[in-house]
Amino acid sequence: MSDEPENLTIGAFAKAAGVNVETIRFYQHKGLLPLPARPHGRIRRYGPADVARVSFVKAAQRLGFNLDEIGGLLKLEDGAHCSEAAEVAAHRLADVRARIADLARIEAVLTSLLGKCQAHQGNVSCPLIAALYCCEPGQPQGCERGVAC
Repeated sequence: MSDEPENLTIGAFAKAAGVNVETIRFYQHKGLLPLPARPHGRIRRYGPADVARVSFVKAAQRLGFNLDEIGGLLKLEDGAHCSEAAEVAAHRLADVRARIADLARIEAVLTSLLGKCQAHQGNVSCPLIAALYCCEPGQPQGCERGVAC
């Protein structure tokens, strides 16, 4: 990435990358970041390419890629495997779209239940609480209190 020498200690490297030292060690353990040689008992040194690699990992995490997927993308970083990288991204996009659909369903149910709570009058059971009780795993799709799940 750069012709600058590898002159950063792990603490300086972590600070430059905006992460904790433990994060650096974890990434090394997971194979996302190489462990530099320790020259004859001296301190390991890191450089700009290492900082860029951590930035890549963090950017990929922000897009929802897990560490295994990120490891796969790092193996494709030479640029000659764009179609393979696109396939990984397509799977991530499908997962994001599925989660968005799940969130939309959750939003609709909560909106409906809140509407029932706002219309609720008297000394009867709260529609929201009743619906949550009757919708526990193993419960039928309706409950004896008359709340449809």
